[in-house]
Amino acid sequence: MRHMFTPLLVVAALPAFAQSSAISGRVVGSDSGPLPGVTVLEQGTTNGTATSGDGTFSLNVKPGATLVISSIGYTTQTVAVGNQTTLNVTLQASTSTLNEAVVVGYGTQSKADLTGAVTQLSGSVVENQPVTSFEQAIQGRTPGVVINQGSGKLGQGINIQVRGTSSVTASNRPLYVIDGVPITFQDQSQAGDEPLNPLADLNPNDIESISILKDASASAIYGSRASNGVVLINTKKGRQGQTKVNVGYYYGISAPTRFRQFLNADQYRTLLSESMTNAGLIGPDSETQYPTLADAYAGEGGLDYNSTDNTPWDRLAFRNNGKFKLFKGGANVAQYDFSASGGDAKTRFFLSGTFNDQKGIIIGNRFRRGSLRLNLDHSIYDNLKVGLNVSLARTVNDRVSGDNAFSNPLQLNALTPLQPQYDPTTGALNTSTIYYNNLLDQELGSNRAGTYRSFTTAYLNWTILKGLVLRTEVGGDFLNLNEDLVRGAGTQDGGATGYAFNSQTQTVNYTNTNTLTYAFNLGENHHFDVLAGESYQRADQKVTSAEGRGFPTPQFTRIASAAVKTGGNTSFGTGYSFLSYFARANYNFQGKYLLSGSVRRDGSSRFGANNRYGTFGAGSVGYLLSEESFLKGNEIINYLKLRASYGVTGNGEIGNFSSRRLVSALPYADQSGIAPDAALGNPNLSWETTKQVDLGVEFGFLDNRITGEVDLYQKNTTGLLLNRQLQLVSGYTTITENVGGLRNKGLEISLNGRILDGDVKWTVGGNMSFNRNLITDLPTPIIPTGNTISRVQAGEPLGVFYTKKYAGVDAANGDALYYNADGSTTNSYAAAPIQKVGNPNPKFTGGVNTTVNYKGFDLSALGQFTYGNDIYNSAGTYQSANADFFDNQTIDQLNRWQNPGDITSVPQARYGASNGTNTSSRWIQDGSFFRIKNVTLGYNLPAELVKRGHIQTLRVYITGQNLATFTKYTGYDPEVNTYGLGTANYLLGHDFYTPPLAKTYLLGVNIGF
Repeated sequence: MRHMFTPLLVVAALPAFAQSSAISGRVVGSDSGPLPGVTVLEQGTTNGTATSGDGTFSLNVKPGATLVISSIGYTTQTVAVGNQTTLNVTLQASTSTLNEAVVVGYGTQSKADLTGAVTQLSGSVVENQPVTSFEQAIQGRTPGVVINQGSGKLGQGINIQVRGTSSVTASNRPLYVIDGVPITFQDQSQAGDEPLNPLADLNPNDIESISILKDASASAIYGSRASNGVVLINTKKGRQGQTKVNVGYYYGISAPTRFRQFLNADQYRTLLSESMTNAGLIGPDSETQYPTLADAYAGEGGLDYNSTDNTPWDRLAFRNNGKFKLFKGGANVAQYDFSASGGDAKTRFFLSGTFNDQKGIIIGNRFRRGSLRLNLDHSIYDNLKVGLNVSLARTVNDRVSGDNAFSNPLQLNALTPLQPQYDPTTGALNTSTIYYNNLLDQELGSNRAGTYRSFTTAYLNWTILKGLVLRTEVGGDFLNLNEDLVRGAGTQDGGATGYAFNSQTQTVNYTNTNTLTYAFNLGENHHFDVLAGESYQRADQKVTSAEGRGFPTPQFTRIASAAVKTGGNTSFGTGYSFLSYFARANYNFQGKYLLSGSVRRDGSSRFGANNRYGTFGAGSVGYLLSEESFLKGNEIINYLKLRASYGVTGNGEIGNFSSRRLVSALPYADQSGIAPDAALGNPNLSWETTKQVDLGVEFGFLDNRITGEVDLYQKNTTGLLLNRQLQLVSGYTTITENVGGLRNKGLEISLNGRILDGDVKWTVGGNMSFNRNLITDLPTPIIPTGNTISRVQAGEPLGVFYTKKYAGVDAANGDALYYNADGSTTNSYAAAPIQKVGNPNPKFTGGVNTTVNYKGFDLSALGQFTYGNDIYNSAGTYQSANADFFDNQTIDQLNRWQNPGDITSVPQARYGASNGTNTSSRWIQDGSFFRIKNVTLGYNLPAELVKRGHIQTLRVYITGQNLATFTKYTGYDPEVNTYGLGTANYLLGHDFYTPPLAKTYLLGVNIGF
């Protein structure tokens, strides 16, 4: 596709000279306290300043000037200067956010004029939090947006769903746009079986605002990539006025949110001995039995029955055995940050630098990020502005193995406490454990991912006429990822001679966008805001990797030192491009009747020759009832708006060449050749299409002390992008087609209240979201293999659990029981039918928050909750399996059946007999939870005190993250998802040796100059 660049016309006029006069003054709040940093701007110009620390200002203005005085959190005032030379202004705290500017696609709108469903958060909610990426800090704050961390591993991918799951196997992640540039948000890792989180390269302290576009009215302007929602991130900008300098530091300590309790040596010996005895392994028959338990231990597992060891292997997976430790050896987190911002009427700037260092709770897991950012805005003339936003980040992530790998530290749980951590003879790590002692990976290996990342945007804004603005923008997202995986000799993967893998991934993603907006009025009652634009995006990825085996000593880890260069040596490239044209029109009649429509036509290189282009659009209406005469001035109902929208969006996040029939090089002996790829091309391949309807109401009562929103929506997705298996005689294995459909419908409620508004200010807020997902059409059910029980089939929610249904224990003989189809029970696992046994999709999710301010003190708290989802603890088939194996068991297995008449859910222990240990609903539990996500207590020292140290502000604070979790789930953490971070969106609610989240306490200080 060729790119059509919009020509730029730059017209400049010399400014007229006029006599000016000086005006000075002071700005205070309603409590008569000075307000620093207030913007004082001469209306209709770029001439302005900001108040100093004592609230004073001075400015030269033209005769007859009018000043616009504004500050975040206060009601803007417009004051005519007249003949005055001194002004004293009192700003009132804003009691409403109705005039707040909400960031939407390619622009902003006031909240009162908005007809789409948009959740906007201030960057302050993600500042100075012990998280690796901003999504972790907004959990519980976003109605309709479910954020699941999935694991306690640092820098790992995070699962985000905006109004449910809109795809089965294509990407379900929203589109991320930073400062107008759609960024690379897909995992780029080549060296791990679990994804990295590309958003961890963004410094959360640089964020000014986060807008989540949820319905089609808000998101359809992004067309073919908007079905999963759109997240718009704007970084901080400099503001005209006195230069502000801020420095900050925090230090914290972490530990797991929860441990599981495993058997100690005596309990293990008791249960395993009983299991072996019940299985008939002990007796005089030498062919099938052992004379004594000691012989059985030695014969089956090579264990010493009389061992005096009592090794807590489950705790060895955690740094400092999972205990809080203040300094060296503990799971500690520290951050240093700096920022400076300011400018004058011509040039504004924001400069920041941050270094973050987190040592994870899992041994070997560490995340470091250093970042620099410079944002510049310059007014060449009153009608011509240019800007540059540029950042550079260096991220280093020391990773641990995936949940399903034997080298995953949590799989140390399986080792018996009868065996020591270290070999008593050599003092080295014990290599004679019943299963792999993966502590060897920490001593003899490493897995490091290092990233260089730059988000860059340059723009030109030209106001051609009043209300008519041309904007051209060029942006780039440059990512370079280097991965080094080393498994030394003696490790499981390294074997006898050692193994190493190196991968270099370079992704260049750039965008050019040109828009023309025109805002104008026709008479007093008709206001129009029209946008037209064009955008081109191209992304290219190059990957070079190599692997080798056979290293002379542990000090040699580079591939060049390997004796054998194995089959992992490869080099490939891929890419995609989008060419788009879009338009939007907003109409406001009398300030109360609202109408909006948008359309976008996208062309994508990913889709078939017959469906390369698609058209997407949306329309919405709004009615501001509170502006009607019968409600205006009402003391109870201050704000009431109804809105409705309908639109069509798409999802094109699939492989770059799924529509094409490809060939690749395939050498035979020393002869080159080519062969067709296994996937058959599809020239008719097109986007998944989602049609969404949304009905919403916004309200404010009692002087807007109570505000909120309610949204009701339904999303119907058709043409699901799925791979269909082909008969092997065709020469191909799969073809990607548009088949099947699914539906999401739900309800979102958010409510906020100002409880106290005097010397003590107290606000309370909360949100709750209900979503129901259903597969409406699917020719053939999707039934995965392996240790998963998820299924996708028509008439059911996505990813429901299907397996044998566990019925407990036969009190007469200790046999495990299973349900038949008619509800009766059987002790035959093979005879029991597979049936629906659970649903990983929650019935509702949400969060609550509260803030209290008194003088210089502030206290905030955030809670997060999920209700009605099921979790399958698939590790239970090994670690909670009534001693069917040598694996150490969770302590609840001591409640096994032992005598006739015992009532329990744990069958009789019978070694190797699979008594109740096959895959079944036995390990499905309720995953509902309420988590105290964050509590922060801060104190701002009095201004008169800190000014003695030549500073403006000084704040100290203490923060607790993930302080407490209330749940019936007995696993490590209810917020887990072993498999659901890839493209298989239906593999939900599985826990397989998945690390818990971290509980963190930190102390910090912020100083302003």
